Amino acid sequence: MEVDVADRRNDNSLTVTSRPQGQAMVVTPVGDVDLTASPLLRQELKKVQGARPGRIIVDLGQVGYMDSSGLATLVEAMQQARKTGARIVLCALTSRVRSIIEIARLDSVFVIAGTVDESLTA
Repeated sequence: MEVDVADRRNDNSLTVTSRPQGQAMVVTPVGDVDLTASPLLRQELKKVQGARPGRIIVDLGQVGYMDSSGLATLVEAMQQARKTGARIVLCALTSRVRSIIEIARLDSVFVIAGTVDESLTA
């Protein structure tokens, strides 16, 4: 499934896709995840969680920027996943997104892997 939302401030857009890979679902946002766009990521994560996969991989390799609303979306998804026994793994973090996650000290909360393939066993 692919959905676009326009970010009016920067004229950027966020695209979020999801696909199965083995026993996991991979969610791939492309673009900036900010206050305007984070509801789209939240919607896709909820849809994926509804399928009850054992593992949800969020491939952040094509996210250039993420603000606190994006972080909150990931934390919310992790909390929901714990309730259902699923695991959320973040992977392929860009240096900018990794820095934001580290500043928020969420690198000790999330499982972080280098690639989607590594995420399958992380």
